[in-house]
Amino acid sequence: MLRHDATLLQVCLNGARTAGDGAAVPLSPAALAESAAGAVAAGARDVHVHPKSPCGKDSVAPGAVAAALVAIRAAVPVPVGVTTGAWAEPDPEARAARVREWTVLPDHASVNWHEPGAEDVARALLDRGVGVEAGLWSGTDGPERFAASPLGPRVLRVLAEVTDHDPATAAGSARALLDRIGPAHGRPVLLHGEEGGTWPVLALAGRLGLGRRVGFEDTLVLPDGEPGASNAALVSAALAW
Repeated sequence: MLRHDATLLQVCLNGARTAGDGAAVPLSPAALAESAAGAVAAGARDVHVHPKSPCGKDSVAPGAVAAALVAIRAAVPVPVGVTTGAWAEPDPEARAARVREWTVLPDHASVNWHEPGAEDVARALLDRGVGVEAGLWSGTDGPERFAASPLGPRVLRVLAEVTDHDPATAAGSARALLDRIGPAHGRPVLLHGEEGGTWPVLALAGRLGLGRRVGFEDTLVLPDGEPGASNAALVSAALAW
């Protein structure tokens, strides 16, 4: 049985998006803090962020992580987590080393279990007392790797990420992913979609009583297809969806 956490609504502030995705997407520490404050006021209870380098690229460098965390924590009283995606540091050993170099620690960090070196990164986080969100993507062998991982019982939660962007099929893909994940080492599950699949998957997560996520990382539009003016607007829509 999946562990439910229907009370959790996480806002994903920016993801790997850049300035080319529109001015509403927060990139700088100050913009992230402002966006987080609005989203939490709208009802978000957890924050996920991709710290950026000065040129606007995802970064796991200590300076970038610290700047984002300090700014956001000054603005909101909820847990704040960061990405450790391989695109931010492709070398697995260097990625784990970066985690060990962090001077300001997040409450949690996502680790995509299908990526090379995932368990080393997760172990580095756990050794430092940082919660691990196990990212299990559809279309990858992440669920099977996680099922066999000795670290599974120690993670904070599972992020079940549906990479099917078709609104007509995303919910079905989500159910198939949840079947593959199975009991998930008894950890709570947060289910979310991307782009066109965001809102159908969010609705399914609500029906199943699972944790949910929304924000500019996952979608730039509201359920009616209109552009979202802010992360707060997306959170408000999610709570009403």
